[in-house]
Amino acid sequence: MTRFRRTATAAAALAFTAAATAVLGFAGPASAHVTVNPKEATQGGYARVAFRVPNESDSASTVKLEVVLPENAPVGSVSTMPVPGWTVATEKRKVDPPIEVHGSQLTEAVSKITWTASGDAGVKPGQFQEFPVSLGPLPQVDSMVFKTLQTYSDGNISRWIDEPAPGAEEPEHPAPVLTLAAAAAPAVSATPAAAVASPGDDDDDDGNGLAVGLGVAGLVAGLAGLALGGLAFARTRREPVAKS
Repeated sequence: MTRFRRTATAAAALAFTAAATAVLGFAGPASAHVTVNPKEATQGGYARVAFRVPNESDSASTVKLEVVLPENAPVGSVSTMPVPGWTVATEKRKVDPPIEVHGSQLTEAVSKITWTASGDAGVKPGQFQEFPVSLGPLPQVDSMVFKTLQTYSDGNISRWIDEPAPGAEEPEHPAPVLTLAAAAAPAVSATPAAAVASPGDDDDDDGNGLAVGLGVAGLVAGLAGLALGGLAFARTRREPVAKS
């Protein structure tokens, strides 16, 4: 009887596990797709982003990463940071109209970046690796979608190429997306206005200046008259009075 109960309990547990796997998708490791970090940047500026690559395999290593830059959003300047144990190569394509970068017109833009592991440098099970890139000036679009291929040492390829749809759930194999925000409008600095005297103030200043000038002129004239009078008086005293 006890053995029967144990068998029934084990069967029920297996049935529950199978049902949970079918409904919730618990079979295998949890999905961890390639992402770009940070996820947001500013239109017209430069950004340092990193493609974060987790390894989903239990037995194979990630040995190659291919990132395709969007055709509708070309970038004039693309540079990569060295990743120990990995080599990097870029491909270019023609762009029309040309891209303006610091006053220069560029007719080519990077279309694809490929990192390849050397020796035993691949991303092993349970690990992740970041691949930094500098981009700019960033285009005047709402987002950049980077379709990505992740190749494993056993030949399997994870294709992270599904583009997001507005209002829809995340696709099964989502491509990394960089959201671009519009640049903030430059702040208008408040320049102190020069103090301007009103016409009434100018008139008052002119009137006061004229009055002061006339007062000084009158004072000078009075002093001159007084001095002349004093000289005449002194001269009269020195001269003898004529006798009649």
